[in-house]
Amino acid sequence: MPRYDFRCGCGTAFVAGYPLASVPDTAACPDCGNAARRGVSSPHLGRTSSATYGLMDRAARSAHEPQIVSGSVPGARRSPGTPVTTNPLHAKLPRP
Repeated sequence: MPRYDFRCGCGTAFVAGYPLASVPDTAACPDCGNAARRGVSSPHLGRTSSATYGLMDRAARSAHEPQIVSGSVPGARRSPGTPVTTNPLHAKLPRP
């Protein structure tokens, strides 16, 4: 929803959001309640890349739709079909 800048005669400036199809020329001032006029301002554009928006969307979705882990669980036994290395140098590596 677009946001618009308003300024009242009492000196109060505030921002309010309205649907694009029904933007009023005046809005009620939150301090005094009088009609505040809509001013001319620069558009509120985001400076975020599309990749960042994609990351934010995935993070928001993961809160409600977490992905299921399909890999092995640490400390679990290997399945019988898992290959075992025969390299002697691998025997010195720490085991999980």
